[in-house]
Formats: sequence, structure tokens, C-alpha cells
Amino acid sequence: MHDDLKKAVEILKGGGVILYPTDTIWGIGCDATNPEAVQRIYDIKQREDSKSMLVLMENAALLERYVEDVPEVAWDLVEISTTPLTVIYPGAKNLAQNLIAENGSIGIRFTKEKFTSHLLQRFRKPLVSTSANISGEKSPAFFDDISEDIKSQVDYVVEFRQDDRTAAQPSSIIKLGPSGQIDIIRK
Repeated sequence: MHDDLKKAVEILKGGGVILYPTDTIWGIGCDATNPEAVQRIYDIKQREDSKSMLVLMENAALLERYVEDVPEVAWDLVEISTTPLTVIYPGAKNLAQNLIAENGSIGIRFTKEKFTSHLLQRFRKPLVSTSANISGEKSPAFFDDISEDIKSQVDYVVEFRQDDRTAAQPSSIIKLGPSGQIDIIRK
């Protein structure tokens, strides 16, 4: 895992795109503050840039660096969540503009998965995380299900967990309004 982490961080710092395991499914990722890298992911996925992607972060202490006003309920949601939870926050800031939704929101998930936790600690910036598939196609359940087309377009494919056959599920998604109202998008 050490060599994978070293290479992935090097690629991310150079503005590249990686294919990596997350706490849910395999993802395509890049520096969430780099608009050119974000655009490459939209191109790889053949996805409209009006459809925003989520961001992975190492811990909730970083939240205020990337969200203008964090609703109080967000802290409770993050603390009590035992499964992967993506929260859509209003008022995104300090991220690539083409990553932020038209309404100014951003989806953020705090990972507890071993590889991405170490990667985020070393990279020291948030990562884009989007499923490793062409937009509209089924999300791959395992590394072997990822198309060669996707694999060939990224700058680095992480080796760690490629043989892992543990079934993973996408995260739950909750949207928070500016005054803390909660909308459940996906359970």
C-alpha cells in the first residue's frame, strides 16, 4: 500500500487523475481544487459538467474550510453516521468552480476506509470521488467490472484492493438547507 500511496499522491499533486478504492465503490479522483483535473474527470466519464461530483475529506475538522456556513445539524449527522454518508452542503468555497453545483452546493463524505484515509492525510486536500464508469452506465461493483476504457484514461490505477470481492454499496445522500433543513436524497 505504501508504494500505491506515494505514486497516487505524486499524480494528484501533478494535476493527474487516479482510479482508486473508496469506502463505497471504486472511484475516479483528482485534486478537488484543480479545475483542469476536474474537467478531465468530466471528459473521462462523458458527463455534463452541470452534474456535480462529490468530494472525499479526511475528517470533519476540515469542513469549514470548504463550506461557507456549516448548519449545526451537520456536525451531529457526521458524528452519528455509522455507514458512508454524503451530505450536500450549501455555500461551497475553496474548491474548483466546475466541481460546485450551479446552486453553489457540494456533496462531501468523510471516509473511514484505510486507503483513502491514508491518501487524504498525505495529499492534504479534498479528493473528487465519482464512480468509475461512463455516465449513465452501471457503477462497477468490483475492480474487474471497470471498463478498460476508464482504466486507460486515468494517470494511475491503484493496485491496493483490486482483488477485494467485498460487496460495497453507494453512500446515503442527505441534502442540508442553509437553515439546517434535511432532505433525504438516497437511503
